[in-house]
Amino acid sequence: MSRSIAVVPGDGIGLEVVREAVRVLETASRRFDLDLTLAHFELGADLYLARGVAITDEEFELLAGHDAILLGALGDERVPGNEHMREILLGLRFGLDLFINYRPCRALDPALSPLTGAADRAIDLHIFRENTEGIYSGIGGRHRRGTPDEIAIQEDVNTRRGVERIVRAACEFTADRRLGLLTMVDKANAMPDVGGLWRDVFSEVTSEYDGFDTEVRLVDAMAMDLVRRPERYRVLVTGNLFGDILSDLAAQVTGGLGAAPSANLHPGGHALFEPVHGSAPDIAGSGTANPLGAIACAALALDHVGSPDAARAVESAIATCVAAGPRTADFGGAASTEDVGQWIAERVSA
Repeated sequence: MSRSIAVVPGDGIGLEVVREAVRVLETASRRFDLDLTLAHFELGADLYLARGVAITDEEFELLAGHDAILLGALGDERVPGNEHMREILLGLRFGLDLFINYRPCRALDPALSPLTGAADRAIDLHIFRENTEGIYSGIGGRHRRGTPDEIAIQEDVNTRRGVERIVRAACEFTADRRLGLLTMVDKANAMPDVGGLWRDVFSEVTSEYDGFDTEVRLVDAMAMDLVRRPERYRVLVTGNLFGDILSDLAAQVTGGLGAAPSANLHPGGHALFEPVHGSAPDIAGSGTANPLGAIACAALALDHVGSPDAARAVESAIATCVAAGPRTADFGGAASTEDVGQWIAERVSA
């Protein structure tokens, strides 16, 4: 069965790391005889500045017609308000109802973790962040700007439907992979209404499942414990803001944002995969960006389009590269972005 992936390199180092992810996807397609088509879209700051529109309705529909979207990074100093990022990334998240933000955080090399004693810890954490509600819903505003009485309001919007479906997705994942523990994170002591909804729904939904333990943690205690004993946790489920913060913390604990992938998902529907490191304009064009996050996104995309063997091959090549292959500067090496991508592609093709 043919599958198609839309490729949007974006801005800055997105252009460089996605190039290597595409190299690996093409290599995996040849080795595993996949009927895989890659369609390229040059959406980003350059196009936005040239025409004043980040993404047209036609382009949105074309992207939505593919089985998956691989997005590099969006952000450019020439667009200080990041209007194009909101139109493209947030437009796709909300427009395609990608309510799951999935962040796998695995320590591939203990030496890359800033934690003392990391060599004795098996850190393998999966974070399910609600992706379309919460405080990022865009409801609120600033009033009486520039006056001593200025007011800024940002509403934290949570619906029972929205909470239930992200909790259920985390339950299904925990049960399917037999991970043993699902932790829900909130701030119910200071936000009793929102926290109360999350706790009620979490209790109701998890009661339908067997085979794993459940617990609830406050977000500040969770942040401290992710530094103290991250190996204790397996799956976290939480709201938009808390998930945004905790997933970056977990990525740093396991080695840094350079190798961190993410998936924006609607089960049975659309999927968008993006590395989380940003466009990094300070190193864009230098050839030193770490492509592992983008390549890990390629592995997630291959899994999503029904090619698990190819996905496992890419994941294995990433792990081998971290253990014994070339490294970019952020991982203590001197290899270029292309060096790492080429090395991984050669292992996938073997």
